[in-house]
Amino acid sequence: MTVNIDSSWKEQLQEEFDKPYFTDLTQFVKQEYIEHTCYPPGDLIFSAFNHTPFDKVKIVIIGQDPYHGEGQANGLCFSVKDTIKHPPSLINIFKEIESDLLIPYPQSGNLERWAKQGILLLNATLTVRASEAGSHQKKGWEKFTDAVISKLSEEKEGLVFLLWGGFAKKKGSKINTKKHLVLTTGHPSPLSANRGYWYGNKHFSEVNEYLNESHKDSIHW
Repeated sequence: MTVNIDSSWKEQLQEEFDKPYFTDLTQFVKQEYIEHTCYPPGDLIFSAFNHTPFDKVKIVIIGQDPYHGEGQANGLCFSVKDTIKHPPSLINIFKEIESDLLIPYPQSGNLERWAKQGILLLNATLTVRASEAGSHQKKGWEKFTDAVISKLSEEKEGLVFLLWGGFAKKKGSKINTKKHLVLTTGHPSPLSANRGYWYGNKHFSEVNEYLNESHKDSIHW
């Protein structure tokens, strides 16, 4: 695995890259990509960081691991390439935006448009084996993404963290809630949404209100 990451992030995270666990993680990922089909493609593993440089981050959305179906994962959590059918969680995200902001359901599931506006779309685990959800968990990625969240929390002020579901909420322990806005709700997966834990959270309008109050540009969701 080549760490192809934006220079602003490289500067912030260099000490992580130098740690033994990251060396082990790199070897594991390299071997997995040689022996198995894995996602996202190798050159997109660090896409979230490359689309949203450290100094541009305004909002952080935390996912679990990449989509494990063919052609879906593009290195941004919940996002798929332009021509790919929207997965169930993404459909529920778009439906909530539709009802919260009264805007049309978007055609494209590619969330690069969010990333370019300062939304870090961060999966807790950055790689996965095809058709095997969670297959690259507990190999070091979680430690790395904890360090990313800690760094953002320490070095910045006034960020918005969107923690959807139990997994993301656990990552929230790294966030200084006195400096940042943390919004939590259920996961947008059908299992959670159909039980009433997702719809009506109004996170998208709440984010824009907070940004406006902070004299920052609101997000075009």
